[in-house]
Amino acid sequence: MKLVITATGSTLDDTLEPRFGRAPFLICVDSETGEVSSESNAANAEAAQGAGIQTAGRVASLGGEAVVTGDVGPKAFDVLATAGVAVYLADDRITVAEAVERWKKGELRQVDNPTVGAHRRGR
Repeated sequence: MKLVITATGSTLDDTLEPRFGRAPFLICVDSETGEVSSESNAANAEAAQGAGIQTAGRVASLGGEAVVTGDVGPKAFDVLATAGVAVYLADDRITVAEAVERWKKGELRQVDNPTVGAHRRGR
């Protein structure tokens, strides 16, 4: 399964980024082969609006089947759900590697709904 983790940096040693749409990096991990790649999400993270929707589309275009993040808003959640991407929550004080291990052990909570409300323009 291709797992995508929102991250503050480009390596497994970097910290999980809790803000889904504003994550600077997306770390992709193939749980079967162990292959790891890093994708910059700077364009979406710096967007004036629609960061969550754009990031969700990016996760889907990367072939993500599951995403691990801290929170996800309603519009991004809808895009992920439509693409068949499962959403798991992790504590933002852990590394990307720790998030992957906790996901593999079934220790992360899968959510069926957005975890934060819609953000207002200008916030």
